[in-house]
Amino acid sequence: MLDRLTGMEVFAEVARQGSLSGAARTVGISPTMATKHVNALEDRLGVKLVHRTTRRVTLTDAGRRYVDQVERVLSDIAEAEAEAVAERVEVAGQLRVALPVSFGIHQIAPFLPDFTGLHPRLSVDLGIEDRKVDLVTEGWDVAVRIGYNPDDTTIARKLAPCRTVVTAAPDYLDRHGTPRTVAELSAHNCLSYTLSHDIGPGRWRFGRTGKITAPVTGNLQAGNGDVLVAVALAGQGLIYEPTFLVGEHIRAGRLEIVPLDHPPAEMPGVYAIYPATRRPPAKVRAFVDFLVERFGADPPWDRELDLPPAPVT
Repeated sequence: MLDRLTGMEVFAEVARQGSLSGAARTVGISPTMATKHVNALEDRLGVKLVHRTTRRVTLTDAGRRYVDQVERVLSDIAEAEAEAVAERVEVAGQLRVALPVSFGIHQIAPFLPDFTGLHPRLSVDLGIEDRKVDLVTEGWDVAVRIGYNPDDTTIARKLAPCRTVVTAAPDYLDRHGTPRTVAELSAHNCLSYTLSHDIGPGRWRFGRTGKITAPVTGNLQAGNGDVLVAVALAGQGLIYEPTFLVGEHIRAGRLEIVPLDHPPAEMPGVYAIYPATRRPPAKVRAFVDFLVERFGADPPWDRELDLPPAPVT
């Protein structure tokens, strides 16, 4: 029986070089043996992986899908072997990271030069969108998410807490007054985030479990927090947003925290998520460790803020 791992190595080289003979030379076997290995893979999988002509070998659609997985397996094996003989594996290759829009732009992008400076042989491919990506099928190495629903396909590591506050521009509060209770919010222009259950249009929730509901109305709602912050800075109304979006504006005096009789709802933390099907490669471990060190229990966006006490009701 032909060795499956050698077959994968041969197939990966065929994909790179477009040649069975070239792949054979790289792996160190005869062209006849290389052909047998590719044939054995096709027989085992029950699909055709390559098209052969007298000039070149090209991949079928199934072959293009399969080679991505083969490359991943071979990379994991190479890393495992390197770790067996060395204390440190060099962080290299491409790291594909999926980030939520606002958090990625404000809290991760500014730190990327420091991270890539530590690992000059690593390139980073960022996907910036609020859609929940499928890490495995879409080929992402790691994702950063606000909140995490445990499942069998992913592993999560908490990077930082995520707190929220109600804020407004001083100009708005001067013109309309400062609400002191959640009940008074109904008399104000409350700008809401449409993608949230807790701070979305029509109602804002308060207290540790979000059981205290305040009905709200406003003349603007949006599916992006940066839009709401920009409008609030212009003095249009109140916003209920994470401190990672408004912290810098509060410190600069452009927004003011509105203290109410009930604290903001406790929000899920910020998590790094990666596939559970395999041990995370060195590049993923390096990236997650870097973010944990930068953020931690006292993330930079919360520093020097006079935040409301943690919710107890």
